Amino acid sequence: MDRAAPVTRLVRALAAGLLLAACGESTPEPPPEPSRNGRDAAAVGGEIPSYERSFVFAGFVGDSILLVPWMMRTSPRADSVVREAHGWLGRRGTWDPFYSEQWTTAATRAPSRILPHGALRLLVQEGDVIDGIVFGDGERRLELALGEVAATWGGPRGETVELVEGVAYLANQRVQGVVAHLARASAGSAVPGGDWGLLLSGDSMKLVLAADIEHGGDAEPRYRGYADLGGEERLSTEVSVSWTTTEAFPPARRDVPVAWRLTTQDGSLRGDLRVVTSHIQAGTGPGPLLPVRALYEVAGEIATPDRTYSVQGLFLHERR
Repeated sequence: MDRAAPVTRLVRALAAGLLLAACGESTPEPPPEPSRNGRDAAAVGGEIPSYERSFVFAGFVGDSILLVPWMMRTSPRADSVVREAHGWLGRRGTWDPFYSEQWTTAATRAPSRILPHGALRLLVQEGDVIDGIVFGDGERRLELALGEVAATWGGPRGETVELVEGVAYLANQRVQGVVAHLARASAGSAVPGGDWGLLLSGDSMKLVLAADIEHGGDAEPRYRGYADLGGEERLSTEVSVSWTTTEAFPPARRDVPVAWRLTTQDGSLRGDLRVVTSHIQAGTGPGPLLPVRALYEVAGEIATPDRTYSVQGLFLHERR
């Protein structure tokens, strides 16, 4: 699937995107769309799933990295759909959680679909393909424009991952980069999908890692990794990501990782990552262990048999 170049796409999709943003939840729902973000309830043993859509932009400004993660979830109920969306801006060693909303809409035949809400707007192509994400709140405005899909692959849980050309617009600044788009579903009683990350080495390497399940369960997570080495692509279905250093996070009464080691079974990739900056939040619950979500700006080195890359990027850790 090809997309137009980001600027052209913004012009072409503006009318559709503004119409969707203006109509919001009152827009009539079309028939159920083909699933691009996980299996439906019937495909997971009849249990009602929850759906995740995450878009992570990464681009370089000088020798530092600009990160814009958007995380969106929908959870269908008997007569409604609970929705949430969160956006962060990471730059120059600081994290700004600029958007965080949870709301409820009426039941729908397409609960996996993400919708605009409040200061969140979506630019949409035909077929519900997300072309852009716009945050606008008074004088504050941040836009992500999605361009052509460079690579796409799937996982054993029905997830879809795309590596997409992207541009971030922040005030008068334009930053060229890439967007990792992850779409997946989890059944109600199943262990949710696990940690994932996007790593860059200038324009010479792009690496996306995603775990099939969360850490801390009976089974160890298995990661899949996709690497674009500037003309050579590699998909590794078995990547070991171990925590080499952890720290206590008292608000959630959990330990969280602050350093990782990556290895593949065939030796095609290996490396070490460390935290540069972090934004960690504890959730609510009956306890004693509480949910936790950690966004890390990371740096480190990734080695292939041919060379070693200095990488920067984002790693997301979550326990629910």
